[in-house]
Amino acid sequence: MLLNNNFLGVIVGTTYIFSIIGVAELLRRWRGYSSGFTRKVIHIGVGMMTWALVFLFTSPWPFIGMCLVFAVLLYLDYKFELVPAMASSDKSNKGTIYFPLAAAVGVFVFWSQPPLMVASLMPLTWGDGLAPVVGKAYGRRAYFVASHMRTVEGSMGFFVFGLLFTWLALTLMPGLPDITPAGAFLPALVITTCTTLIEAVSIKGIDNLTITAVAILILNFWPFV
Repeated sequence: MLLNNNFLGVIVGTTYIFSIIGVAELLRRWRGYSSGFTRKVIHIGVGMMTWALVFLFTSPWPFIGMCLVFAVLLYLDYKFELVPAMASSDKSNKGTIYFPLAAAVGVFVFWSQPPLMVASLMPLTWGDGLAPVVGKAYGRRAYFVASHMRTVEGSMGFFVFGLLFTWLALTLMPGLPDITPAGAFLPALVITTCTTLIEAVSIKGIDNLTITAVAILILNFWPFV
């Protein structure tokens, strides 16, 4: 029964991921959205899958296996640009490859604590997902890190959306620890403040790893009661 449950989870999860990629590619072709935008559609859509993991799997290992397989597939896409919706104009940016690896680590560390598991990936999913979108639409105050441009508005977008969804994950996700909305706010605030700063100085897509690493570290030592 365990194998059947997890096998079904792999099928559902894989179908969902490819559906998100397909929707992003349709948006690129139909509406002419840039790959920079469609990459973020995929980024957020796939990241939100973490909310369903405890309902899809009875163990973290099938999902971790999926992450490793997708990391290989994304490396091939990075090398050969197989899916235009995921292409990056910056060939030094390997963030797409790092994303499933970060998700695998977050799930491995916090599988028995679903609120922490999902919260550890929300700064990456929503904060990092919307920072460049907000920055491109509203950015007026630019700053540079090793020739990579950021905007103050983009960083503010990271903070606002990262805070909101980290707080929601800690509050709404079932399982232990049982965290009240009031009790979730301070850890969400600390996590988002730190990850916003980390994202601001991380380049070449490495933020997909550093953001998650910082969130995991804080959640691991936070004294939830």
